Amino acid sequence: MRFWKKNKPPIWLFGTLAGILFLGIGGALDQFAVIWRKAVMICMECIGIG
Repeated sequence: MRFWKKNKPPIWLFGTLAGILFLGIGGALDQFAVIWRKAVMICMECIGIG
């Protein structure tokens, strides 16, 4: 188990933590409705429903 202790944390871990941080900031600024609306519109355009 020394293998896990010797290595540095993977690069993707920093990106994931940054994403969680920005989601938290967006939630604190009450931006979830805007993000949800954009996500739904992108999904509908890709599928071809809307």
